[in-house]
This record gives sequence, C-alpha cells and structure tokens, in this order.
Amino acid sequence: PGRRSHRRDLLRRPRGFPLGQDKDNKRQDTRGRDFPDDIWTKCPKCNELLYTRELEDNLSVCQKCGYHFRLSSPERINYLLDPDSFKEEGQNVRPLDPIGFVSLEEKYGEKLRQVQAKTGLNDALVYGSGTIENVPVVIAVTDFRFVGGSMGSVYGEKIKRASELAIQKKLGLLTVSSGGGARMQEGVYSLMQMAKTTAALAELADARLPHISLLTDPCMGGITASYATSADVIISEPGALIGFAGPRVIEQTIRQKLPPGFQTAEFSLQHGMLDMVTPRRELRTTISRLLKMYRKS
Repeated sequence: PGRRSHRRDLLRRPRGFPLGQDKDNKRQDTRGRDFPDDIWTKCPKCNELLYTRELEDNLSVCQKCGYHFRLSSPERINYLLDPDSFKEEGQNVRPLDPIGFVSLEEKYGEKLRQVQAKTGLNDALVYGSGTIENVPVVIAVTDFRFVGGSMGSVYGEKIKRASELAIQKKLGLLTVSSGGGARMQEGVYSLMQMAKTTAALAELADARLPHISLLTDPCMGGITASYATSADVIISEPGALIGFAGPRVIEQTIRQKLPPGFQTAEFSLQHGMLDMVTPRRELRTTISRLLKMYRKS
C-alpha cells in the first residue's frame, strides 16, 4: 500500500516537477497547480506549463502553440550569431536627460540609472559585428527591457554608427527591432532620430550594401515608421505585433472595427508590408543565405 500511495503521488505531479522541491517561491497556473518560478514557464498564449530548460533548448518558442517569447539582446545575439563571434561597439555612448523630464515626480535621469542597473545595458540598442554561419555581418539589436525598446538620441546614434561600420567593413547590416517607438522623455530629440536613421541607411544603400530588417514582437511607432521598414528585405517572426499606432487608437480614430489579425506579422505579409515571416529556428539559415546572395551581386 505504501508503494502504491507513493506512485499515485508521483503521478499527480506535473511533468518535470522535482521531488522534495521547497514549497516557497511558487506560483499557480490557471489549473491551480503550484510550480517553482525557476523550473516552469507559462506560455502567455496557450497557458501551457513549459519546462524552462526545454523551452530554452527550443529557442524560447512554445512547443505546443509555437508562440515566440520575447528575447533580450544577449539572448538574440546568442541565437543568431556564431559562438564568440560578436564584437560590441559603441559601449561608451550613453543617454542624457536633455530636457530635464519629470513625470509623476519621477526624474528621467533617475529612471535611466535604475534601468541601466537592472539590465546591464547603457541604452536600448546594442550593435557590433559578428558572423552568421561564417558570413560576416554588422548587427544592431533592440532590447525591449530598456524603457520598452524606445528610440532616443543614443538609439539613433548607434543605428547611424552601425551603418557607418557596415560601410567601413563593406558588410551587410542586420537590424533586429522591438520597441514602442520614440522615447517621449527626450522630446523633439527622439523624434529627430527617425530622419537621422533613415538618412544613415540611405548612405548604406548608396554604398550598394544590403540592409536586412528583422521585426520582432512588438515593433511599433517611430521605429516601424523609419529605419525598420527602410530595408532591402523585411522579415518578421510569427505572430509579432507590427504597426504604428495601437489597434484601439486606430479604431477610435476611424470609428470602424478592425479586421481579425490586424497588425500581426501574418496580416502584414498578406498585405505586402513584409517579404517573409520566418520561424526563429530558421532565421540563421535564412539571413546567412540572403547575405551571401547580396554579397555575390
């Protein structure tokens, strides 16, 4: 009887739940099951409990519904580039508080210091050079954790420097974008980055070097309206939210109900705003092939 009782207890446990797990530091899923924060991850789309290690092995894509989790810039670089090939540039470029912005008694300068300490980043964009399947490339990656991936003066300056680095090395430029648009805390300085980044990419085009743009969830506002869609090839991950204003704002403006799937990557592909929607596991091969094609031409 003791063995059968122990076996029934094991069968009641979720798969992968370790024996003797401390009951502290637990959460509950929609089915009322407790699980430790560091072992299980709940998919926000299908609510399935995913074993975190298996999720990471699957490039942070849900094994059940295919939902693509958001990635930090180090994770994105690790997944896309060859091991130990990335060389970061522009680490000394740091944002300032040009207009002394204060909101709800919170100073922008103080908020910057808090986010920098939390993420270990100087700003929302990281750029440098590396290789993808042994094909050299200059890459610029947005990190949504840093003030929602918003585009401020440092963000725009790094896109410009990444473009100049690509011209200097005669390489293609890959931008990976994920953000909510211009950073309002920097006022008109942030709005100027739309023109600045577009002008920088025009110089890249004059040098007959490719710009491949990868849009990830979410890609909105001035980012979508400027450099992210000024590319030779525009790719997106499945299910990514892509647009300028949010769906609710558009509905209130035009006073019409939007069609199903509006502003998803698949909707944008269907209406000609994207060249392809590519699963995360196929991105390395797809981008390396594109870079080889443009290099030969």
